[in-house]
Amino acid sequence: MGKYWPALDAPSHQSELLLAAVDDFSPTAVEERDNGLRVFFATSTARDAAVSVLAGQFSVTAVDVDDEDWARRSQENLSPIVVGRITIRPALPTLPAPPALPALPGLFIVIPPSMGFGTGHHATTRLCLAALQSIDLHDAFVLDVGTGSGILAIAASALGAARALGMDDDADAIAAAKENLEFNRVANVTFEVGDLMTDQLPAADVVVANLTGAMLVRAAARLMEAVRPGGVLIVSGIMATEGDEVRRAFANRRFDADVQEDEWLAFTIRSL
Repeated sequence: MGKYWPALDAPSHQSELLLAAVDDFSPTAVEERDNGLRVFFATSTARDAAVSVLAGQFSVTAVDVDDEDWARRSQENLSPIVVGRITIRPALPTLPAPPALPALPGLFIVIPPSMGFGTGHHATTRLCLAALQSIDLHDAFVLDVGTGSGILAIAASALGAARALGMDDDADAIAAAKENLEFNRVANVTFEVGDLMTDQLPAADVVVANLTGAMLVRAAARLMEAVRPGGVLIVSGIMATEGDEVRRAFANRRFDADVQEDEWLAFTIRSL
């Protein structure tokens, strides 16, 4: 039997309010559909808890989505994504060659689509990729917390990092990330299962955390502790409505950048 992902469906007119409400249940991915929104979770328990609480306010329905069907359907509409010097493309031989990049031609990352792990088509991933390109990664050790597909750790390597480590509490995500290393022939990136809130985080020159606003608020102190003096923390997965709360969680820190794409935010914070 193939892999199934627990999810809930909601109509499109409730999308904005639902995204804010569902954040407390640690969703792993969101898929915009013609008739509404599909929100995925790491476990059926998390999904069922969300449905139980949200059903009083929203028209939500629990569904189980086959991973292979989701990936196959999503591939039909995926095209290469260009973020600065990086082009991300799904592993499909029928796609046209990515456009040439003037600064670093050949700086391509291949990410086969799989539900919830990230292909570069979400604004928060693009914001993190842009932030990584705004700082000097030469000889840096980069820690990617909540790595998903591993796209940010792999990008850090391509951008000159000496070493990158991707951590995620989802073993399936780590398995997918390791497969992506093979696609991209990267030697200086490793992935491991780890829990942001309970496991020891290694000290890094650059820490990237593309999570959720609620998780970033809870983990703010732990994330900053993992950044070496003079290092950089990049955070995203923040809805615009959550921006002030996340900023307060990182109060008295130096914000080098505060960038928005659509309804999503990313912050670049310097460790003093």
